[in-house]
Amino acid sequence: MKHFFTCAAMAVVAFNASASNIADLAKASGCYSCHANGEKVVGPAFAAIADKYKDDKDAAASLAQSIQNGSRGKWGRVPMPGHPSLSPTDLKALSQWVLTVKP
Repeated sequence: MKHFFTCAAMAVVAFNASASNIADLAKASGCYSCHANGEKVVGPAFAAIADKYKDDKDAAASLAQSIQNGSRGKWGRVPMPGHPSLSPTDLKALSQWVLTVKP
C-alpha cells in the first residue's frame, strides 16, 4: 500500500512539473516559430485558437491530432506542418495548454 501512495505522489509531482513547463515544450518543439500567445505570426495566436475552440468539448483531442499530423485550411492558406515525433503525452499537454492561453 505504501508503494501505491509513493507512486501516486510521484505522478502528481511529475504532472505539476510538466504542466509548468509546457510553454518550454512549445518553444522546444518549434511552435513559437509560427505562433505567439497573443498575436498572429505565420499561424494564429494561441489565444485565438483557445477562443475559437472554447465551446468545443473535443477541442483538446482535435488540436492534438492537428499538432501531430498537421492541418490545412483551418486558419487560411498556410498549412501547419505535423509534429509526428511528439509523444502522446506531449501532444495532450500541448493541446490542453493551448486551450488555456489568454491574450
